[in-house]
Amino acid sequence: MTTALARVLRRHWLLALLVLAGLVLRIVTQLAYRPALLYIDSFRYLDDVGVFYPGGINPVGYEWFLWPLLGIGGLAGVAVVQHLLGLGLGIGVYVLLRRFGVKEWLAALAAAPVLLDAYQLQIEQLIMSDLLFQVLLLVAVSLLCWWGPPTPKVAAVAGGVLALSVMVRSVGLTLVVPAVVFVLLAAGLRPREGWRPRLIATGALVAGFGAAVLVYALYGALVAGKFGVGGSGGGGALFGRAAVVADCGELDLTREERLVCPRESHEVRAKRGIDFYLHLWDVQANVDSLLPEGMDVNAAQRSLTRKVVLHQPLDIAAGVARDFVKGFAPTRTQSVGDVPLDRWQFQLEHPLYAPDWYTREWTELYDGSDLHADPELTSFLRGYQLGGGYTPGLLLGGLLLVATAAVLGAGRARRSGLRAVTLLPAGLATTALLTASVMEFSWRYQLPGLVLIPLAGALGVTALFGRPQAIRIPHRSTPSEESQMLTTFPDDVDSAALDEYADRYGEHRFSPVVVLIAAYNEEESIGDVLDSIPSRCCDLDVDALVVVDGAKDRTAEVALSHGARTCVAPTNRGQGAALRLGYRLAQQRGARYVITTDADGQYDIAELPMLLEPLIADRADFVTGSRRLGSNERPALIRRVGTYVFAWVVSALTRQRITDTSFGFRGMRVEVPNSVTLQQPQYQSSELLVGLLSRGYRVLEQPMRMLPRSAGESKKGSSWKYGYRYAKVVLGTWWRERRGTGAQAPAIESLNERPAAVGE
Repeated sequence: MTTALARVLRRHWLLALLVLAGLVLRIVTQLAYRPALLYIDSFRYLDDVGVFYPGGINPVGYEWFLWPLLGIGGLAGVAVVQHLLGLGLGIGVYVLLRRFGVKEWLAALAAAPVLLDAYQLQIEQLIMSDLLFQVLLLVAVSLLCWWGPPTPKVAAVAGGVLALSVMVRSVGLTLVVPAVVFVLLAAGLRPREGWRPRLIATGALVAGFGAAVLVYALYGALVAGKFGVGGSGGGGALFGRAAVVADCGELDLTREERLVCPRESHEVRAKRGIDFYLHLWDVQANVDSLLPEGMDVNAAQRSLTRKVVLHQPLDIAAGVARDFVKGFAPTRTQSVGDVPLDRWQFQLEHPLYAPDWYTREWTELYDGSDLHADPELTSFLRGYQLGGGYTPGLLLGGLLLVATAAVLGAGRARRSGLRAVTLLPAGLATTALLTASVMEFSWRYQLPGLVLIPLAGALGVTALFGRPQAIRIPHRSTPSEESQMLTTFPDDVDSAALDEYADRYGEHRFSPVVVLIAAYNEEESIGDVLDSIPSRCCDLDVDALVVVDGAKDRTAEVALSHGARTCVAPTNRGQGAALRLGYRLAQQRGARYVITTDADGQYDIAELPMLLEPLIADRADFVTGSRRLGSNERPALIRRVGTYVFAWVVSALTRQRITDTSFGFRGMRVEVPNSVTLQQPQYQSSELLVGLLSRGYRVLEQPMRMLPRSAGESKKGSSWKYGYRYAKVVLGTWWRERRGTGAQAPAIESLNERPAAVGE
């Protein structure tokens, strides 16, 4: 256990350091302001816990989150959980990026903003909904991306998670749009499937989102007589922005609308700001003496807002654009009329946004204690925050531009397989920030960008500049997909892998002998296998070629570090696809003989001369080992039975004696596998063997040993399913070749004893 942990920490040392620093900062924050920080909205949330009234300004999703936590740990307990979730956000960003092959250092740097940003620390200490909103967005991104193109079930669940984000912050209502765009693009990454799976998955996403939001809206209608998900007050989210720019004298207003249109000059209104007119301006008190009896002030504000939007759209759009761009300023600054910046900054004393006695009632109720601020710790946090302990807006803006370039297909992004994946967090971030800017600008509303923009930026950098070994779309392996045939060589994955290989190695040529390994997640064992491969055999030079089949671990890096020529397929397709790619690459680069072995150490490389010598002596075109003629250490009973059964089936079909159809240690002249139709992404060993026999190639079996795996687990499925699919491939290949080629039955030679010496 200790050794495994040490290995993980060594591998992910940069993330570990950042998480440790984030943990220390969060402990300091927790001790500096006890039991927690309380803002204006915090009292609304606390007052509604247990009531869950859906008719207020804020939706009630955060109250659901607070309810059990307050009962267990009070306000301090809520802050602790929020800090832990903040650390989880950083780790989640890292894990998701590594899932898509982003380098460790880049993934760790992308996690740094949410781990170390002082504004993030402050919001986690506040009893506020923003942290939960961030968490739900990252969960939605992970659901939609983790297993590759989302299935309808996954899309529906992700839609439900996005709906939960709406119940936490109503700004989430627009986030379904970029999610829909992503699913439309990502669900069709497999070209042969067309538009149908895209539309089905998109429909499931919209249905999951819409059903959950509808249920909440109906809850609001039943309990509060208000069908909706919360908002910014009776006048609507846009009233504050409309009030600041409204040309009250130029618009054709009713008497009621004129009464709620501010009388101050535009300069005065700009200084007061949107927040003032949205939350603080008491229209009723200001015009009470002039109001007609029974006037609906909220309805008048809404109708005024509609007229301003219709007749002054450029003024509204310009204001929204200015506020959107503010979030990318190099430093945290406050413009005239903005929500005060110091609300989101650490103060030397415990900040109060309500009467002292009222605030203390809440802390005594849940924590049995008074407010406390440690002067030394608060001074440290304030100095850290004001001294640059935040993510510069220019950096976030640059990352968003990089992500945009990747989505548009610049550089290597077009073949990276990451364009749709980059689009999702970039689109969610842009939509969330833009939607918040429609109402008003606040640095608090920029916090989703700390999670989503670095995530999108790291994906974009990898798509634009990374080598394909770091670029992949995770692919869900299902029985139906395993049965799909490979398309004609080269497909898009083959082309991307060959381009990357050419970029790395130029015009190099292989030695006469190439030992080919198809590897998927074999970082623990492949290094030892590569080290065992000799540089010469039978007086010929030997090269090692590893085709990495969209691995999720460091297989490619280990192969490179052990000196193997390494070709990386960006998508996991199966061993058959990887070997087919290796066969073609070996022939294109001048090899004469290809030897295949596995990355798990199950074959004895010392037996390599037994494969190579008959080929050099022109006694065979294809030489394969046989565990039945040799030995097999600790075989499972069902697999031992399968070896006998399939050998008998192939022997009967081809009228030639075969003892082992799936031994992976094989040798062949390089043109042999490239002349046979290879369509199977899995179970390729039987397809190749039956194809060779059907086409008249000389096949030779040699007695060899089958060893236990040196590390990892077998990639094969359950024995019965594996056997069924293997049988389909054997019979299907035989029928295809028999019908298409009418091949002669070649001679096959089985050596029941090892030769006394190579070349005898």
